Amino acid sequence: MIKAKAGKLAAEAAYQKNSIVSREIINKKTGTVTVFAFDKDEGLSEHTAPFDALIYILDGEARVFISGRAHRVKKDEAIIMPANRPHSLKALKRFKMLLIMIRS
Repeated sequence: MIKAKAGKLAAEAAYQKNSIVSREIINKKTGTVTVFAFDKDEGLSEHTAPFDALIYILDGEARVFISGRAHRVKKDEAIIMPANRPHSLKALKRFKMLLIMIRS
């Protein structure tokens, strides 16, 4: 995305067969903003992060696990993954998400 120009976030990462594609939009000391595109059945394994993270689903649908609890998150919905809590996710169908992590 070009600074100070409107654009569609979902267009920043294209779907690829059997893959996860990501594109970092902002990377600052205080946090990051990244767009991801997941093909169906792709996912991220369980991990923790030292900061809260918000995901906003731009397209499709995912199952997000936080501390072992499953959450179905669909287009135009968001969920916060709290700091230091194990989380993972899996594409129920192709989906794109915006990940916002604030480091303070």
